[in-house]
Amino acid sequence: MSTRKASGQEDDPFIESRDQLAAVMQRGEKPREAWRIGTEHEKLVFARRDFHAPSYDEPGGIRDLLLQLKEFGWEPVEEGGKVIAMSGQDGTVSLEPAGQLELSGAPLETLHETCAETGRHLDQVKAIGESCGVGFLGLGMWPDKTREDLPIMPKGRYGIMLRHMPRVGTLGLDMMLRTCTIQVNLDYASEADMAHKFRTSLALQPLATALFANSPFTEGKPNGFLSYRSHIWSDTDPHRTGMLPFVFEDGFGYERYVDYMLDVPMYFVFRDGNYIDAAGLSFRDFLKGELSVLPGELPRESDWVDHLSTAFPEVRLKSFLEMRGADGGPWNRICALPAFWVGLLYDQAALDGAWDLVKHWTMEERESLRTAVPRLALDAPIPGGGTLRDIAREVLSIARSGLSARARLGASGDNETGYLAPLEEIIDSGKVPAQRLLDKFHGEWNGDVTRAYEDSF
Repeated sequence: MSTRKASGQEDDPFIESRDQLAAVMQRGEKPREAWRIGTEHEKLVFARRDFHAPSYDEPGGIRDLLLQLKEFGWEPVEEGGKVIAMSGQDGTVSLEPAGQLELSGAPLETLHETCAETGRHLDQVKAIGESCGVGFLGLGMWPDKTREDLPIMPKGRYGIMLRHMPRVGTLGLDMMLRTCTIQVNLDYASEADMAHKFRTSLALQPLATALFANSPFTEGKPNGFLSYRSHIWSDTDPHRTGMLPFVFEDGFGYERYVDYMLDVPMYFVFRDGNYIDAAGLSFRDFLKGELSVLPGELPRESDWVDHLSTAFPEVRLKSFLEMRGADGGPWNRICALPAFWVGLLYDQAALDGAWDLVKHWTMEERESLRTAVPRLALDAPIPGGGTLRDIAREVLSIARSGLSARARLGASGDNETGYLAPLEEIIDSGKVPAQRLLDKFHGEWNGDVTRAYEDSF
């Protein structure tokens, strides 16, 4: 989730017209040569001595972990006198609600740079982990922890969200406390390009969920799902999640997304370093100066940017597009997600080809696929017959073609297609990551899910 930094009022104007809302997204438009790749990945942090999730304050806990990043040139970001993130050339390292550690990477030109950034980060946190006695687990969800087992991190927005989640769904606290994801942030050239990429990636998001499905355990036992993390979103908050049918309607663009976001209830307003609880209130009222917690005050642009970060659909629009469908995973699969989406979305022929595969699906069929994938992954039925597995190889072939056409070479002269190898291996084997974990659980682990910690990094 986003790490808020205070901005000066001189570069944070009041919003006085609706045009300013769409302008935030419009400013994201970039020529193709300026398109970049931003990769975010979260990790579960555990104490090696007993596998507990470290608290913020305990010796060797999350605060100490963050502060030791100063050894590698990172600088602290504070809220209320507490370090909540570290900022550096490779982006931001921040803490999620229960201490999951996230790298929000810098916007980079090639997958080679992205994977190098990921490698640097993991080398750094592993070195620090050795001194703090902690390890890092690449899964989509804690395999054994209850909600009560997990600490809460000292970020103001989290307190507001934790109070609000039970009012609107049964699984929102699990989303905040027990899950991990990998995300990719990508650019667009124009409103039409944004809409084309949004539709294509939203329709294919269930395939990414299936390929990265990696959360089959809850509290030590199989939960009946391959991506329980994905299922959790189905009962988190219906006002701010889902497949967004309007994206597939004729005329979809910035204005329609503004309408959607204005109907998403607020969580908070950030003022003078503090979060003011505005959960359930309307940004439309804020625009009229009628927000009950700040009567008479109009929103600033930063308030709108904050609000854009509080919707959680499968694909999210801010001043870039966020791909949000994948479970967290080990290092060797992190780079595969940006490779998948860059290959499909950053080459025009690949983008058109991917859309041609799914454009005839009805909204009901898309919703049905989204619902089936958390349990069935690649065995989920697709419109027209067959399963997701039947189109997975074709989609990866399109992504490979897109990466080949980009022709972005690494230091050894190789292009970016090699980063798709983990996904191609999944399709060849017929088993997604969660199915391999279940095989271990029922086999060599002898029903002991804590054996998952042996595969930490």
